[in-house]
Amino acid sequence: MKNREDSFLAKCSYGFADIYGGGAFVIISTFFTVFLTKAMGMSPALAGTIPLIGKVWDAITDPIMGNIADRTSSRFGAKRFYILIGSFASAVTFLLMWLPVKIQSTQGQYLFYVLMYMLFSTGFTIVMVPYNGLLPDMVDDYRKRASFSGIRTAFSSAGAILAGLVPTIIIKNNTEPGQYFTVAIIFSVVFLIVILLTFAGTWEREKEPVDIPLKKSLVQSFTVYKSHSFRLFICIFLAGQGAADFVTGLAVYYVDDVLNAYSGGRFTIMMGVLLLAQFVGTVLFTLIMPKTSKKFPILLGFPVRIAATIALLFFSYEGAPFTFILVLSFIVGLGMAASSVSIYAILADMADVDMLITSISRSGIVSSMATFIRKIATGLSSTIIGLLLTMIGYDEVLASEGLRQSAATQAGIAQLYVWSPVVLMVLTILFAVFFPMNRREYDIIKKEIKRRKGEDDSEATAEEIAVCEKVTGFRYNQLWKKENALKL
Repeated sequence: MKNREDSFLAKCSYGFADIYGGGAFVIISTFFTVFLTKAMGMSPALAGTIPLIGKVWDAITDPIMGNIADRTSSRFGAKRFYILIGSFASAVTFLLMWLPVKIQSTQGQYLFYVLMYMLFSTGFTIVMVPYNGLLPDMVDDYRKRASFSGIRTAFSSAGAILAGLVPTIIIKNNTEPGQYFTVAIIFSVVFLIVILLTFAGTWEREKEPVDIPLKKSLVQSFTVYKSHSFRLFICIFLAGQGAADFVTGLAVYYVDDVLNAYSGGRFTIMMGVLLLAQFVGTVLFTLIMPKTSKKFPILLGFPVRIAATIALLFFSYEGAPFTFILVLSFIVGLGMAASSVSIYAILADMADVDMLITSISRSGIVSSMATFIRKIATGLSSTIIGLLLTMIGYDEVLASEGLRQSAATQAGIAQLYVWSPVVLMVLTILFAVFFPMNRREYDIIKKEIKRRKGEDDSEATAEEIAVCEKVTGFRYNQLWKKENALKL
């Protein structure tokens, strides 16, 4: 097993599934609202609420899935078993979301795509909740986990590159719904293959299923928020990934309506530069992170990204020198990689903090709440983008006819494209500064868990007690109690 933990092939096998995790959301945040507004003629205010409704549904399905995964016994391993099932569910539900169905009534069309989005969210949950909880059951070592997480993020970036470029090549006319469906067919097949590769190349350590009654699953799921570290992690997750969602969600509008440069391959080039930079940034930050800390990529990458994003304001007009926009987009892409690298590296450690609080190994539940929050971030960004576009006068009739928006609306889109992610990045930096866990704190947490299990007979020092209390937010004598998992 130790040799396997050092295997590059094993790390790649673990990372493959995040081609789906990273790629699906890039396609959705970049093109789903565009598909509904420009191709299907739906108002941006209505279109933007669909992902948010899907997230309300996730509030039910994600905690249930996490609890089911922690209670399951399987010869494949509980989480790998659901990854196998979810590979087919995710492929089918992603395809259904892009069906170009023309329904005469606005209400009927809206309800149809709400349902399709809910089905997709369910398929995503079946795969990603167990997947996000898999690494703690594969690898214990802090540095090795960081390495696995780094490779995973690299595959996520590769998925984002595919998801960002292939649709721009195929969707030549963004008012033609059939072109979006062609993209959906291609990626449904890709997602099926990569998830199956992860199932085939990963493993799980044996452990006893959780014995807390399933009827208490909702309460039990929300008790993970009692952890001080997990609450700050969620803030980093929401703000950091939300900053990326605003870039991808507004990119088509920015290039098409502000720069008037969607045709002629310029949007493809810009997305290619942005996504290639994310891949390069992922590699760089993965190399830097083991020598610093898991939050260091954010503290280094986001200030640089903020400067480049603000600089875009000076080139946000038709006929602006595209080379400068590409250079700034490359810097933005490097900064976007920082949050993904940090977030997924930190997530693997949150199950250990939770275990010290509750005495229960609940990696599936911890994963489910992180997955839920990730979906919330995407749903909120889509909803807010739709509402903000409506507020600045975006006209869906002009959009469906392929016509330009008014000058005031174009200026408003440029302001949204710049300042929305900047605000979220500033918040992310603040949350990362206050996040209480680096390698030293992680080692102390793992040592304390061994003490509680009777595997280490040393006495905790005053410094170790203070670290345990700071990281968990609990008094030392209140740790390792099952009731912490049962009561809010």
